[in-house]
Amino acid sequence: MKASSLVLSLAAAAIASAQDCSVSEPFYNITSKPFHLLVKSQDGKVDDTLSACHVGAALESLCLSNAKSPSNTSPLAAADFYFNTSVYSQAPDASLTVPGILVWDLPTTTMNVSSSAAFEYDPISTLATPILSPGSDRPTLLAFDSNDFLILQAYVRGENNTGSYQEFYRWTTTIASRPTVNTQPCNGYVEFCNRKFSNVSMVVAHNSPFVKPHNAASNQIYPVLTQLQDGIRGLQFETHMPNETSPIRLCHTSCNLLDVGLLETYLATVKSWLDANPYEVIAIMMGNNNDASFRITPEQYSAAFSASGILEYIWTPPAASMNLSSWPTLSEMILKRQRVVVMLDYNADQSTVPWLLDEWNYQWQTPFSPTNPSFPCTQQRPPGQSAALSRQRMYMVNHNLNINVSLQGIPDILIPAYSLLDEVNAVEGNASVGRNVRECADLWNRPPNWILVDYYNFGNFNGSVFEVAAEANGVPFRKGRCCGGLAASKAGLGRGIAGGGIWGLGGLWVLWWLW
Repeated sequence: MKASSLVLSLAAAAIASAQDCSVSEPFYNITSKPFHLLVKSQDGKVDDTLSACHVGAALESLCLSNAKSPSNTSPLAAADFYFNTSVYSQAPDASLTVPGILVWDLPTTTMNVSSSAAFEYDPISTLATPILSPGSDRPTLLAFDSNDFLILQAYVRGENNTGSYQEFYRWTTTIASRPTVNTQPCNGYVEFCNRKFSNVSMVVAHNSPFVKPHNAASNQIYPVLTQLQDGIRGLQFETHMPNETSPIRLCHTSCNLLDVGLLETYLATVKSWLDANPYEVIAIMMGNNNDASFRITPEQYSAAFSASGILEYIWTPPAASMNLSSWPTLSEMILKRQRVVVMLDYNADQSTVPWLLDEWNYQWQTPFSPTNPSFPCTQQRPPGQSAALSRQRMYMVNHNLNINVSLQGIPDILIPAYSLLDEVNAVEGNASVGRNVRECADLWNRPPNWILVDYYNFGNFNGSVFEVAAEANGVPFRKGRCCGGLAASKAGLGRGIAGGGIWGLGGLWVLWWLW
């Protein structure tokens, strides 16, 4: 429901400095019994309860229960509120009562999410609009006086550095000249908050961890923190165990060819970015010990994820396979703090590790590791899946053009076609990612969910792949965000490489390339 035309606001004098609290404050875990808030005007025209009314993604305001709007002519149910304090709470003045946080529980399909009230002050007026949002990042401290009237305690400055705390009682209902709207973006855009995860196109960094200068087995130039900051929302890579007792490592084709370290370390880095970016949802897609004689078990993956600390953000599906309509919205995932979807290509077992998704039960892909610059939109994996089922599942466009290189003991190694990156990652052109995405959208009646690329920062301009994603999502492209804070170019990257070729020493093969 849209915000009611009658929105409750607090009239606050400009000279008053209201208290607030931040993440450094104590946890407010002493909760009162539920109660209703009543509003009675001096002239008797208003005698009503307060309700929480929807004003944006996971955001509510306080509205009169019997106020109506064009979109909803029925009264709202009186909301149950709670008053939370902590063991450290104390009154700012001996004559005042102890302040705390006004809390309302936002109901979702599986759980209730506590939302605290904060008063957003509009500098062009003397009104502050109450907003109920999940968590307690910066709620406004309120109090109840001895007569159970809701008050705002604020310090009022006087002359000659004097002043005192005062109680503010005057609450005002106003006709909203403009509705309160959600301004907090999800994955960079407010428009995405109410979209299902299955209805957003994301750029995927192919072999995201494989960043090593002068090594042709690399697929990206910037490390994962920069990738995420630039707008990458899909992380794809191979995982390997050189032997059955080693920890899971991030290797390209073989750990003798390119080994960039432990999966646990990489995930811990991703987790640190998630900590700092609470409104972002990402996908992680892993290959399981490709071409090895054994597969990594779900339990071994679970151990690495647990040790990294990222498990608290992992999303668990309600079913072992899902169609497009079954996915939650980004705002629902953000509310539940389940902002990472993890998929595994082979050997997943959701009966033992429910959050480690069997990739092919949720998505399909166009031809993998393509060497054909025409980039067909046909389904390749999983093999044999019907077109009817494919239309009900998410899909990935593999748009990373490769060159096949064969080495003694390591056959058919695919490395990026560096010299063509400006064309391959371009918005327009015969082999461009823009054309590929449009053709696939025409064929399947919807754009791909994931657009997988090498060296995402290159193209007809730095970060042109993100313009393609914005077009697929139907949102405006914001040029200038990418990439890495540097104006990188293939020419600049190549200057550090003296020639190109392949050499071997003692069975260890090292590749480098000059484009």
